[in-house]
Amino acid sequence: MGAPAIVSVLIITPTRELATQIDDEFKAFARDLRLYSAVCVGGMNISRQIQAIRRRPHVIIGTPGRLKDLLQQNVLRLDQVQTLVLDEADRMCDMGFLPDIKRILSLLPPARQNLFFSATMTGTIASLIHEMMREPVTVSVVKGETSDHVEQDVVEARDKAHKIELLTDMLSNEAFERVLVFSETKYGAQRLSDTLSKSGHASEAIHGNKSQPQRQRALDKFKSGQTRVLVATDVAA
Repeated sequence: MGAPAIVSVLIITPTRELATQIDDEFKAFARDLRLYSAVCVGGMNISRQIQAIRRRPHVIIGTPGRLKDLLQQNVLRLDQVQTLVLDEADRMCDMGFLPDIKRILSLLPPARQNLFFSATMTGTIASLIHEMMREPVTVSVVKGETSDHVEQDVVEARDKAHKIELLTDMLSNEAFERVLVFSETKYGAQRLSDTLSKSGHASEAIHGNKSQPQRQRALDKFKSGQTRVLVATDVAA
């Protein structure tokens, strides 16, 4: 018995967190419409994802590696896909997912709608668009130097120790109700989070060394206000 024919929309994202976020938004606007989704990402129970696929969802939201695994196991079929969405396509290429993406795209029906979203138009993305799309239309969002609703400031620090001192001082200001701090490395993110927590500022870290349940718990604490500071690497963020 082959895999069930499913899926009219396939959404491919670079990270588990983004897939979950997209699924949350989909469920919000699809409420009472009898439209169902399945999230297929690495780091989570694959058996549950297989069960979700077998319920014949309308939308599959997944990361390239896990989608490839499900295809190899003959659990997932893509011959019914009518719409493909590549979200943050440039990041997926930067993360080395291009071969997996091309493999997945080769299994889709040729007659479909393609939507590619990318912050930058690199040569790789342009080549992918030319290869996978016919007569594409480009929609470019032109941004000013800054948003009218975003305040920006530069604070100079002498060294790393002074940088942490300045950050701790700023966090002592009650006006900073919820703070997101970006770190270049996963080790740096964890060290900074631990340092802030020891200084009395409730902090959690999200990075590649954290399991999916750990990441989700950190996000839930940040959303609920239990944690005031969330330290994250770019990929995790």
